[in-house]
Amino acid sequence: MAGKRSIFEDVSADTPKPAAPRGGMIDAARKGARGAVRAWLMALFALVVVMIAVGGLTRLTDSGLSITEWAPITGAIPPLSESDWQAEFDAYRQIPEYQLQNRGMSLEEFQFIYWWEWGHRQLGRVIGLVWGLGFLFFWATKRIPPGWTGRLLGLGALGGLQGAIGWWMVSSGLRGTMLDVASYRLAVHLGLAFVILGLIAWYVFKLGRTEAELLQARRSKDDKLFSLGTGLMHFAFLQILLGALVAGIDAGRSFPDWPLMAGGFFPPDPFQIEPLWRNFFENAGTVQFMHRMAGYLLFVFGVVVWLRGRASANAGTRFAFNAVFAALLVQVTLGIVTVIYQAQWHVAITHQFVAVVLWVTILRARFLSLYPKAQSVRSAA
Repeated sequence: MAGKRSIFEDVSADTPKPAAPRGGMIDAARKGARGAVRAWLMALFALVVVMIAVGGLTRLTDSGLSITEWAPITGAIPPLSESDWQAEFDAYRQIPEYQLQNRGMSLEEFQFIYWWEWGHRQLGRVIGLVWGLGFLFFWATKRIPPGWTGRLLGLGALGGLQGAIGWWMVSSGLRGTMLDVASYRLAVHLGLAFVILGLIAWYVFKLGRTEAELLQARRSKDDKLFSLGTGLMHFAFLQILLGALVAGIDAGRSFPDWPLMAGGFFPPDPFQIEPLWRNFFENAGTVQFMHRMAGYLLFVFGVVVWLRGRASANAGTRFAFNAVFAALLVQVTLGIVTVIYQAQWHVAITHQFVAVVLWVTILRARFLSLYPKAQSVRSAA
């Protein structure tokens, strides 16, 4: 046994020293497969973007009511025989859209709109499958990062809810005298799609850095800029909902003059429908007027937020808010072009796609105001 050592004895430089733990308590915890989960979420993000675009084209081609039943499992199989096609066509001929708008449509014309709606629903099934298989894999292999199980489950729950809301929306156009789905139901459906897309984007941003990096970055957050970014996010979401109301009643094809509406600032007969509240959902002039005015206000508020973002000490945050302003400028221009060209499908779908771009750039700028990236003194200057 080694003898006692003097407190004055020199310690040899060759004496091995225990290795200090790398990182702090956060890094010492189980990390999970952050990179793999992030890649999976990025794939889901891309699918949801495509889903929004296909949904928009389904609406623009008046295809959304071509399938008159909700069959989540058996509906994945399209008609395979002439008798199957005839049965689907016969079901469609019973609804108001055919009787009041498309009477005399041929089977070939029906097949065109059927494939659009079938593709839209099929893509929803693919998204659900990608989420389900991915979640089960990461959960079974215990690769989900700590604290993320509930968030990822929540995405799946919202996806299931979105499917139910989609049928709730479609069912509104299958009875009575409705030629299209109820505009407010369309707004709920599109709004939830943007919520899901926004959550996925936020999770992708967070998983791009370690928890330790996020904790360190949050100490340098810009509270004022984050609040402004949050306000801009909410305002943009409201404008997206108003855009859905416009699309729901084809209000974008009314009043193709700009900056006036039928020669005046206000549209003619903005409150002609009784009761009064229905005008805010069903009156084409009133709905388009609200969308226009909200667009102007959103642009003005966006400029205010952009100017504040330009004053940020962080170069990455400044760039993110510059991107927001660029996307906002393009979107406002496209909105005007969409009105002038009476929502032609290629212009309208571009307008919807840029709304997705604007939404994500706002979320990115908001994220960087909360978690600014580390930078050198030279970068800050």
